[in-house]
Amino acid sequence: MTTEAPVALITGAGKRIGAALAQAFHQRGYRVVLHCLASRVEADAIAAGLNAARPDSAEVLTADLNDPAAVEALAEQALARWQRMDLLINNASRFYPTPIGQIDQKAWLDLVGSNMMAPLLLSQALAPALTAHQGSIINLVDVHARSPLKGHTLYCMAKAALEMMTRSLALELAPQVRVNAIAPGAVLWPEQGGNPDAQQAVLEQVPLGRLGQLDEITETALFLAQGASYLTGQVIAVDGGRSLAPLKGA
Repeated sequence: MTTEAPVALITGAGKRIGAALAQAFHQRGYRVVLHCLASRVEADAIAAGLNAARPDSAEVLTADLNDPAAVEALAEQALARWQRMDLLINNASRFYPTPIGQIDQKAWLDLVGSNMMAPLLLSQALAPALTAHQGSIINLVDVHARSPLKGHTLYCMAKAALEMMTRSLALELAPQVRVNAIAPGAVLWPEQGGNPDAQQAVLEQVPLGRLGQLDEITETALFLAQGASYLTGQVIAVDGGRSLAPLKGA
């Protein structure tokens, strides 16, 4: 492994989209720092497989993204591992309903911390290193950043802020660093499960008529990181066309 191989930090990389992103970028020659919190066992297993395929190419770091000091430490540790940073993917996210009347400080800190504060602080901390290597930032937002989901006001607000952060940082960090976002639609159902009838109702709103696949997210991220040299400040909806009409359901 050459010391010039690019490095990516991917938050929330122990499961689901984050895990798929870590594996996809590793296959493209990146060294990857997998951030996790509760999914350390899963992240360690992924890293072990990646290091078996290519020694000294994957590292796992834990951090509570609701803690600003922990976020700063995560950036420092990730940068110290290989002394460079080429790509930051802000993927980690908390998602659950917060109906009006039930929003409290704990929910505020949790949803805003993971979906808005941590991406901003990580971007700020890693901006000099990303600038030095003409790197990029990819934020995972949500189609509900623009079309709200009933009962999820706080989550939608946080994702909307992340979308605006994408555009704002694209201006602030140009021309050295490109900043873009991916807004997944129905790709994975929430881990806590859901009502099959409600899920079917969601799929009926998707013009392409099916659930999205993980590789459709990873391919978009690879394009933004490696092939979209004249693209910044953009949000790509990978949603099967669902955002063409008002959204309903979870």
